[in-house]
Amino acid sequence: MEHALPDLPYAPNALIPHLSAETFEYHWGKHHRTYVDNLNKLVAGTPFAGASLEEIVKKASGGVFNNAAQHWNHSFYWKSLTPQSSDPTGALAQAIDKKFGSLASFREAFAGKATTLFGSGWAWLVQTADGGLDIVQTPNADCPITQGLTPLVTCDVWEHAYYIDYRNARAKYVEAFFKVANWRFAEANFKA
Repeated sequence: MEHALPDLPYAPNALIPHLSAETFEYHWGKHHRTYVDNLNKLVAGTPFAGASLEEIVKKASGGVFNNAAQHWNHSFYWKSLTPQSSDPTGALAQAIDKKFGSLASFREAFAGKATTLFGSGWAWLVQTADGGLDIVQTPNADCPITQGLTPLVTCDVWEHAYYIDYRNARAKYVEAFFKVANWRFAEANFKA
């Protein structure tokens, strides 16, 4: 099965002023494309050649895992963003209040995880096996689906996600993330 770079769910300039079209040109158009191209080369002629992306992420190691997981993580990240951001509602909003006390407290905790991850990686709001919520950091290409967690929304904190727009100010990028976070996507992933 040939893996493909997914289309963005919005125009590359749709998230201005929070994320620039130039960021998408490099982040989606070059970085993500390279992970997909590398993955296709690495799995050709191997038992992973016919596997789904999720199967590869859950079973592979080394370079195959790194490129597959980065493809999976980035595909999820694009959906975690939207030009029509609004606050969480319904069962997810109730679960956030139950776990974190309030949306403001959740945002503070999530921003803390996103800004304190040493090096490159991801901050995730996930649903745990018992149905609760948690915020997890994953370094490099690591992915919550390998830990039995259900990702709801993610913030990419690799420098290539924000350096064009925010240089080394990761905290400002994370603040901007909340202005474009796709809570309808998170709600659809949440299994109350």
